[in-house]
Amino acid sequence: MPKMKSKRGASKRFKATASGFKRGQGFRSHILTKKSTKRKRQLRSPLNVHESNVAAVKQMLPYA
Repeated sequence: MPKMKSKRGASKRFKATASGFKRGQGFRSHILTKKSTKRKRQLRSPLNVHESNVAAVKQMLPYA
């Protein structure tokens, strides 16, 4: 049986960690002038994928 392919978009968005997957935050690509410096700074930090979505990410990244 051939290897499963991972979803290429998902592999660019999620990285596997020991406790699950980490992801970047949205709302930071455009219209940045009206957003406060504090808000933009806090959007930089990555978050863990919520436990309700971990199964879906695992299915998209079978070898992660």
